[in-house]
Order: sequence, then structure tokens, then C-alpha cells
Amino acid sequence: MTSTLPFDDFRNLLDNLPAADLKAEARVRALFAKADKSAHSLGRIEDIAAWLAAWSGRAPPAVTRPLMAVFAGNHGVVRHGISPRPVAATADAVELCAAGGAAINQICIANDLGLKVFDLALHIPTGDITEDAALDERGCAATMAFGMEAIAGGTDLLCLGDLGVGNSTVAAALFAALMGGRGSDWVGPGSGADAAMQARKAEVVDAVLAFHRGHLDDPLEVLRRVGGREFAAIAGAILAARMQQIPVLLDGFAATAAAAVLYAANPGALDHCLLASLSPEPAHARAAERLGLLPLLDLRISHSEGAGAALGAGLVKAAALTSSGMAAAVRG
Repeated sequence: MTSTLPFDDFRNLLDNLPAADLKAEARVRALFAKADKSAHSLGRIEDIAAWLAAWSGRAPPAVTRPLMAVFAGNHGVVRHGISPRPVAATADAVELCAAGGAAINQICIANDLGLKVFDLALHIPTGDITEDAALDERGCAATMAFGMEAIAGGTDLLCLGDLGVGNSTVAAALFAALMGGRGSDWVGPGSGADAAMQARKAEVVDAVLAFHRGHLDDPLEVLRRVGGREFAAIAGAILAARMQQIPVLLDGFAATAAAAVLYAANPGALDHCLLASLSPEPAHARAAERLGLLPLLDLRISHSEGAGAALGAGLVKAAALTSSGMAAAVRG
């Protein structure tokens, strides 16, 4: 960071986001129009290919180095009994990914995706957000900067997912802080909470909103007070991808909440993003609609790890190949 305040560099980036390559998008749409098929007969496949061209600057587009990045964090607020899983389950899930035995490993193999899983200081949970900030500004900014490094080494499609016991409650608190409402408007079953636990989750979100009242006008301040490390890292990764012309696939309730922080700071900040999949969380569809994100898939996947994004990547790759293949036929 080069400025006095850690968030200043991110504010500057959010104020100066690169625009889409509209010429590349138009070229792809023109190729589909010239192809031997009925107009718009491929539906969203044509839209996906055009979006990919617009945000990669390549027409026809190509996906040759897709990456699935999963960020894992732990949360102090879990001590309030908001998850049926112990905190140690986050580290267990990371270890399973490292051993190649998680669902995300198999989906990445099936779709030929690279996979990176980031352990964000799992041994140090964030502050209990009912009575403290999750992170200080310097720590939140550093975690965002770490998330920006997810694209190091190069990628042309970034898929984002999360791991974190209790992070559906944290996501609900973020949505409530950014979009309004009470805890009951945003909480859901998460990883299997029963009715009593969901009521407790709603109470926790209300306590979070009450404690941080007066500090929720600034989206980045909301992120560092109410969020957590995986949320900050995902926000940083989304921002870095935008600066490097890398299209992004989001997945899950938590990743969407992290994206909502950027949207609140600049409504154009997610234009290079597609939502791969809707989770069964009742509020996810409502949040996605508020953000202007139409999901590619609705497979009712509540599993974290970014499984929906990895599945969605296969669809994006197919759209790219359809575009390039039909372009070759038109030129031939």
C-alpha cells in the first residue's frame, strides 16, 4: 500500500475501473448473427460468449487457463452456536482439498480447472462481530491485497469460492448491513441449522447491526467490521481480476456477499462477474437480483468450496468454444 490509510488504494481502484471492450463484444454477437442458425437460438450461450469477449478483450473469446480459487477463514462469532459444525471443520475441509478428496477436486478435474485453496490464518479466528470488529483496517486491507494475488501466474477465467464455518451468518450480516433489513430477512439453514439455530443466527445478526450502527455507511468499513478474511480476500480477487481484464465466476452465498461490498462502493464493480449458481439459502436469490446477477445454474448446491463455480466454468468454456468454432465456420 502506498497511501496513508490502508483502504485508500482500494477506493482509488474502485473509482477507476476499466470498462468493457464493447468492440470485442460486438464482434462476437456479429459472428453468431452470421452463423448458420436461427437468430439467438443459442440463448444465454451467446450472451456468455459476448460477456467473455467484452471482459477479456478477445473475440472470439477463449478459456485456456481457468482457475478455481477457494478462500478459507474462521470467525469468532461462531462461539454463539450459529453452526452445527465445529470451527475445526474449516481446516479439515482445507486438508481434504489438499489431499485431492473433496468434491471441488473432482469437479475441477472434470472441467480441466486449476485449483488453489488459501488458508487465511485459520488458527486465528476474526473478532466476534457482535462485540468487536472482525478485522482492523490494516488487516482487512492486507487480506484484500492477498486475495488480489490469486491471479498471480496468470488465468483467463477466475472462479471464486469459500470455506468457513459460520460464514453464512457473517454473509447474512453483510447483506443486512449493506442492503437493509433484519437478521430474519437474511439468515437461512447454512450447513444444516435447525429452526432454533436459525433463530439464534437471526439474533446474532441483529446484535451485529446494533453494535456497528453508525459505522455502516462505508462499504469497506462494513467489510472490515462485519466480514471476515475470506470475504476480504474474495473482494480483493474480484477487484484484481477487473484490473487485469479477467472475467469472474462467483459462487455461493458468502462469495456473493463479498461481491456486494464492491457493488455498494461502485455499482459497476461486478460487470465482469457472472453468478455461477444459486445456493438454497432463501435470501441468495433476492441478493442476486439486487446485484443484477442472473445465475447460470440452479442445482440447489449448498456445499461450499466453489462447486457451483467450477461447474459453471464448464458452461463458460463451452460458450467460448461454440463462439470460436462457429467463427471459423463463418470465415471458412
